[in-house]
Amino acid sequence: MTGRRLVDRDRGSFTAELAAGLPALLLLLLAGLTAVNAVLTKGQCVDAAREAALAASRGAPGTPAGLAAAPPGSVVSIAVQGDRVVATVRAPVRTLGARLPRLTVSATAVAAVEPGAPEPVS
Repeated sequence: MTGRRLVDRDRGSFTAELAAGLPALLLLLLAGLTAVNAVLTKGQCVDAAREAALAASRGAPGTPAGLAAAPPGSVVSIAVQGDRVVATVRAPVRTLGARLPRLTVSATAVAAVEPGAPEPVS
């Protein structure tokens, strides 16, 4: 009979532990997926900034070139600093939880103005 009482005392403990741990596990999963999404968006911003800087350094409009490679909702800005073109791309990261804070990632690329190219265009 003593063995039976020990089993009865532990009854339902797994359910209680699962109920306490499941919300924390889901929060970690959402945070991890949001982090992966932020890294992918950052990579797209790097590519878009590079395209915009190269296009502007050759005298072509850099903003359309950057927007073509940028993630949706991005903002591309181009500045000419002497013989260099600096392109910056900022993009919002879609979070996978309504309560998580909104994130924004950015990337910057610099390209030298090519000799003989027309004045850089933003």
